[in-house]
Amino acid sequence: MQSRPRSFAGALALATFLCAGPCSAAVTVAPSDPKLQYTGRIDFADPAAPVLSWPGTGIAGTFTGSTLALKLDDQRGRNYFNVFIDGDVARPQVVHAAKGSGTYTVASGLAAGPHRFLVTKRTEGEEGATVFRGLELADGATLGDPPARPQRRIEFYGDSITSAMGNEAPDDGPDDLPAQKNSFLSYAAIAARAVDAEAHFISKSGIGVMISWFPWTMPQYFDQLDAVDDNASAWDFGRWTPQVVVINLMQNDKWLIDREKRLQPVPDDAERVRRYRAFVAQIRARYPQAHIVCALGSMDATEAGSRWPGYVATAVAQLRQDGDRHLSTLVFPFTGFAKHPRLRHHQANAVLLEKHLREQMGW
Repeated sequence: MQSRPRSFAGALALATFLCAGPCSAAVTVAPSDPKLQYTGRIDFADPAAPVLSWPGTGIAGTFTGSTLALKLDDQRGRNYFNVFIDGDVARPQVVHAAKGSGTYTVASGLAAGPHRFLVTKRTEGEEGATVFRGLELADGATLGDPPARPQRRIEFYGDSITSAMGNEAPDDGPDDLPAQKNSFLSYAAIAARAVDAEAHFISKSGIGVMISWFPWTMPQYFDQLDAVDDNASAWDFGRWTPQVVVINLMQNDKWLIDREKRLQPVPDDAERVRRYRAFVAQIRARYPQAHIVCALGSMDATEAGSRWPGYVATAVAQLRQDGDRHLSTLVFPFTGFAKHPRLRHHQANAVLLEKHLREQMGW
């Protein structure tokens, strides 16, 4: 097995990129084992082969023994995963899943006694889906009871900002490398952990409310079970109900309508408000009791003089006038950074979101 260390920008964290290789573990854990704890929109149509496609989807558990390996079957060979052992979030093992089936040793030489693991998908549907084929443990090892789930739940709807596009890239580097996309360190994930909430991340780089960089929009995409492209899969909203929904969209609408002139005829202010309001109403129909945070930022949709925060605020004001009181707005200020937010920007935005959630929800 070959590995190489990598420094995370701003975090001083050391990770190891892992490639497929043989594993000496002797105990196989099936994906359907009830002691495995899954998080996120995961396709369990085949319990022996659950499919992870959304960013931040995860698998957690406890185990004994000195080794741990993942068995993955990846669609495109572009996905990356974090693996945290014993709660050490500063030093994840970073698995680059090769296309096809592979076994990835993520821990070895562990001390005797129980250990914890958490696997999270760093990348999004843009990089494809991954089938989880189970775990391999050391000879004689067993799974223990899974960790307790948080009682609080937040669902996020967003674009590349929520997907953490480029958050681990250097300031002068490219924005679109899958290896530098880490949903675990998005503002959304950081804030959710800060308030001890389980989170689902329904985000797609390039997506908008009225127009996207591809032929579908979030109102057409938000209810999918499978995050890979536009498809007919359907998420069962009864499976998981959040107390809070955070919507952070319209950055791509701003670019594509105002800068690129790709939506014709150009929608006027009233139409922009109406379309955003319609999407919020779609979410409200799914979650009648949830508090919805209508957020925007932190790219140039919130720069000084931008009219886009006003569209969001107007839509929320109209919805409140119509009787929906469980709504609030939050603007993440534009810092002037011309690319996707880096880790320091996500951390700053997480502080703002955490404060907002505590104020609105009493958390």
